[in-house]
Amino acid sequence: MNATEQWNAFMTIVRKEIRRYLRIWTQTLLPSAITMSLYFVIFGTLIGSRIGEMGGFSYMQFVVPGLIMMAIVTNSYSNVVSSFFGSKFNHSVEELLVSPVPNYIILMGYVLGGVTRGLFVAVVVTLVSLFFTDLHIHSYLVVVTIVLMTATLFALAGFINAVFANSFDDISIVPTFVLTPLIYLGGVFYSMDLLPDFWAAVSRLNPLVYVVNAFRYGMLGVSDVSLPVAFGMISLFTALAFGYSMYLLNTGKRLRQ
Repeated sequence: MNATEQWNAFMTIVRKEIRRYLRIWTQTLLPSAITMSLYFVIFGTLIGSRIGEMGGFSYMQFVVPGLIMMAIVTNSYSNVVSSFFGSKFNHSVEELLVSPVPNYIILMGYVLGGVTRGLFVAVVVTLVSLFFTDLHIHSYLVVVTIVLMTATLFALAGFINAVFANSFDDISIVPTFVLTPLIYLGGVFYSMDLLPDFWAAVSRLNPLVYVVNAFRYGMLGVSDVSLPVAFGMISLFTALAFGYSMYLLNTGKRLRQ
């Protein structure tokens, strides 16, 4: 395939992904707005008023970056895992695999679809947060970069989950037993300075710690981890996820059965 044909194939996959989640926006976009509103009310307003300040900011301001990032992570992940597994389940993915479309184009098409949904939800959740607190962006460059890197990372993670899933029940195992604990233990609702030294060290094995803190730095200018380290760790996890995803596609592991 020449460059034009590859571009057309890539955009076809992306448009299909975007139309898929926009067509059922009441299931893909609206729930995040409702869920995050509840978080803002419960953790930000009710509990936050008793906690006071954290990291030099009101508790509401402190948790908003983490909640926005939580929505990006869950939506970019769930979009790819549900879409690609659906294609695998109804065997339409086989048509892609036997086509002349390069595997990296297939992967990037699905990933960008997940990234766009993450961005849509990020905008929605940010607008909702404005009803509860004022937002002042410390660094637009950091915010945009971290959002794109995080959405890409977890879209790739969703792809890997979809490849290994054997049933629709399997695509909910990782979000329930892996992704959710990582999110809640990733510093969304608390500062790592509150943890004992041992648990603070253990927390640094959690990729969400770097995601949340880098984004919080972009929003508020404060972080529990070094910004270069956070960028480095997110880049490392993304490179590993991309490499493994390409390996799965190139070998046809659990796809050509």
